Amino acid sequence: MGERILLQGNEACALGAIKAGCRFYAGYPITPSSEIMEVMSKELPKIGGVFIQMEDELASAAAVIGASLAGVKAMTATSGPGFSLMQEAIGYACMTETPVVFVDVQRGGPSTGLPTKPGQGDIMQARWGTHGDHPVIALYPSTVEEVYRLIIKAFNFAEEFRNPVIFLMDEILGHIRETVELPPDGEIETLSRRSDEEYEEEIFVPFEETEDVSAIPLAKMGKTRFHVTGLVHDESGFPVGSPDVAEKLLRRLLDKIRLHADRLILYDEFMVEDAEILVIAYGSVARSAIRAVKMARNDGIPVGLFRPITIWPFPFKRLRQLRKHINSVVVAELNAGQVAREVSRVFRDRRYFEVVSKLSGELITPSEILEAIGKVYSNMTEL
Repeated sequence: MGERILLQGNEACALGAIKAGCRFYAGYPITPSSEIMEVMSKELPKIGGVFIQMEDELASAAAVIGASLAGVKAMTATSGPGFSLMQEAIGYACMTETPVVFVDVQRGGPSTGLPTKPGQGDIMQARWGTHGDHPVIALYPSTVEEVYRLIIKAFNFAEEFRNPVIFLMDEILGHIRETVELPPDGEIETLSRRSDEEYEEEIFVPFEETEDVSAIPLAKMGKTRFHVTGLVHDESGFPVGSPDVAEKLLRRLLDKIRLHADRLILYDEFMVEDAEILVIAYGSVARSAIRAVKMARNDGIPVGLFRPITIWPFPFKRLRQLRKHINSVVVAELNAGQVAREVSRVFRDRRYFEVVSKLSGELITPSEILEAIGKVYSNMTEL
């Protein structure tokens, strides 16, 4: 048994990051993510880590990338407007294959929007916010305990795949307090950066083509000399703009995520085995959705819940498996239907497809999801 403690979601994010080995945090305060920054500012100096408040989110993103290249696990956290400002740096981290974690505690938008209200409008920005074709990993927990556990997973994914990981939350998840059972240290798996000592008598090729495209190591810049650029580059890291080099590099960046999607994709299911109706929800909305599914089951409605935890890469494979016995779908989310569009690519031939969408800054309630389930079920049984 681990320690039981009352934690806020943002606090769990910070403490989990430290447990994962994060020793550098650069950020700029912004609602509703600021508590992450506050905890990091207090706790990192106690363990020899570094906290710095930067002048803005662009500088924060650049700082954590630099820290990671210097050999330190690093993270920053922000919300919608700041996340927008970080996009160019996220693209740079993708091109330079720098392991770093970007936390986005979402609020209503666009622009400054609703600073103290929840939203889920950054789903597509997490995937396509920076320019060009690029690899991305994005996780989205639903409980405070899951925040703690998954932020550790986010750091592990960043290290394993040498890729930025986007950790999505929302205002409700960031500010809710729950009793959390922290796992004992023996149950926590953390991946360490490959040590400099392994390169003392060999030349480090930072972007070497390997059989396992997710297994390219990263030495510490400073002790080990290598070149880093956001330009198209060869295996040595120096800019080469030829078509062949560009094609080879960008295909490898995409393939290291695409070919290992099964290792990255996490999801949760509830009562889907005999379900004819599938509710899909994530983040805080999934909390309402599971209650709605339980209420519908009490009324004899064959419904189940699918909760994507890994948002990107999207769990298309599992949804295609479920579609064999799913007749109808309800997607609930705090945006205009960003995940619903992805789900529709799998279930486009299903007759009943309902979207429960809310943009008001208020959480979708169980009764609203239950109403959509009832509507779908009534249409099914009238046939």
